[in-house]
Amino acid sequence: MQKKEFDYSDAPECVRRFLGYKLGVQNRSKLTVFNYYHDLRTFARFLLKERFPEKYKNISDENISFSNADDALLKSVTNDDIYNFISYAAGKLENEAASRSRKLSCLRSFYKYMTKTAMCMDFNPTENIESPKKPKKLPKFLSLEESKQLLSSVDGKYSDRDFAIITLFLNCGLRVSELVGIDLNDISDDMASVTVTGKGSKQRRIFFNDACRQAIKAYLKVRPTDVKYADRNALFISRNKNRISVKTVQWLIYKHLKEAGLGNLNMSVHKLRHTAATIMYNYGNTDVRVLKDILGHEDLSTTEIYTHIDSKKLIEAANNNPLASGVERKKNSKQNEDEE
Repeated sequence: MQKKEFDYSDAPECVRRFLGYKLGVQNRSKLTVFNYYHDLRTFARFLLKERFPEKYKNISDENISFSNADDALLKSVTNDDIYNFISYAAGKLENEAASRSRKLSCLRSFYKYMTKTAMCMDFNPTENIESPKKPKKLPKFLSLEESKQLLSSVDGKYSDRDFAIITLFLNCGLRVSELVGIDLNDISDDMASVTVTGKGSKQRRIFFNDACRQAIKAYLKVRPTDVKYADRNALFISRNKNRISVKTVQWLIYKHLKEAGLGNLNMSVHKLRHTAATIMYNYGNTDVRVLKDILGHEDLSTTEIYTHIDSKKLIEAANNNPLASGVERKKNSKQNEDEE
């Protein structure tokens, strides 16, 4: 799958070296590296306004060039600068805790590189900085019946393609970027599995069940053959005869959810990944460590978020308690005496 290039030549030299290290040595995806660039640029703009308030007081953040910052500015950062930046992200930028945590994670990675890898700084200003606490929320997901309702309602001109896409989401727990990146030659000859490229350009093999095989076979019979040359190997093709985009997949999922009468659930494409994880765990008796590999998680704690137990099981657990029906209480003898 072709990926968009981005230009970070306006960044200070130390940032360019850091981004090159992430791309070339640590094999981070271009999207991940772009996010590093974006967060470091936001931080640099904040620093410039903090250090030179008179110079930048009438200039909006987006109009401050990254090139105005230099290595010396980024090397002069203190713990207070980091804390002030997190407060700035919460206040002026109105970032939620998750976004502030991501920005801090970026700075930690950058200053770890500066002190441990490039060894051009003696002090890491992100040490001992607490991460913003994120409220833990159970992920939203479709029930098993709602999942069947969604699949059975798929209709329209591109129904074979859309049905295959939704089937893969609900059976394989794919990320949307992984799905749109699938090429024809990523699928094994016997259609037993597919190799997908996940976060950090890491590949993993996912095995198909009968539902996936049947859905893909049906779609391949109607898949356009007059595809644009650059995307001729893409599995899923848009109406414009090129590789289907993330945006198009998001739109068609919203469309089919609405047509299935599920449009009021505030669901997204990623919620179908949650649904797949939940169904595999609750109905497929899938071990959480196996689920971790299927979903492509690095950390088991991330997978455990998906393994929430649905309310029916909680009710069953309560009702199946041997003491659920209660026991007959012995009458208090003193109370009996008082009553007499």
